[in-house]
Amino acid sequence: MQFLRNLCLATLLFALVYPYQAAQAQSGETKRAITQIAGDLYRFQNNFHYSVFLVTPEGVIVTDPINAEAATWLKDEIKARFNQPIKYLVYSHDHSDHSAGGEVFADDGAIVIAHENAKRAIIGEGRPTAVPDLTFTDRMTLELGGKTVELLYLGKGHSDNLIVMNFPAERTLFTVDFISAKRLPFKTMSDSYIPDLITAINKVQTIDFDILAPGHGALGTKQDAADHGRYVQKLYDAVLSAAREGKSLEEMKSSIRMEAYKDWGQYEAWLPLNIEGVYSRISLQRRGN
Repeated sequence: MQFLRNLCLATLLFALVYPYQAAQAQSGETKRAITQIAGDLYRFQNNFHYSVFLVTPEGVIVTDPINAEAATWLKDEIKARFNQPIKYLVYSHDHSDHSAGGEVFADDGAIVIAHENAKRAIIGEGRPTAVPDLTFTDRMTLELGGKTVELLYLGKGHSDNLIVMNFPAERTLFTVDFISAKRLPFKTMSDSYIPDLITAINKVQTIDFDILAPGHGALGTKQDAADHGRYVQKLYDAVLSAAREGKSLEEMKSSIRMEAYKDWGQYEAWLPLNIEGVYSRISLQRRGN
């Protein structure tokens, strides 16, 4: 109950603060903050990006560094607040807006972990970050100081190397870029495999957790993850049906309204872009008569 009250308050604050954050982005001001999620699990904000970190008696497990400046700020804050070394860094995936700056932690001795496909992409694309030391294919359990983090690969979705991180004791799942709470997917949903993305979101429902910690936007619940999956499924079905009817992209943008989600964040701005993104992938993968 306390979590639900906190979640409602966080949602309200997000709605009030969002216009201010947009102004920050235009002014070049950087907003950074650390907030407690549950127990020894904390959330790090760098403008519109979020990562999480877990404090243990034997050191700290950090996740996406975001960029070198953000990582340096976070490293200094962790030292000042907790006086614990950073032992592990885990990338959610290879995209540079989340993975950049890993060398800030790696150069101090942190072991870097990612999915094996992420390592290939980091090397191949020349991402500005530390190359992972350890990789895995399907799942990996990370233990430190009596605490556990479960790293899970749910298949292709947003990229081919995105993982989720489950913190069982804190009942929290860290999800980046492919699920958000009461907000539409980002613009054209770039680097997404839409049918596989839907499957990956559905797999989240098999994980035991209460708190959804997205890489962007407000905290949510397991129900928010299910709702997000239903939105993507309905959008995909609507665009595919319209394509089979021979409708153009512009006709789809005017006729597909997804009214059940009109109260979600970025509905007016991103719905046309969501439609465009799904349409482009269906056009590449579908062969009509």
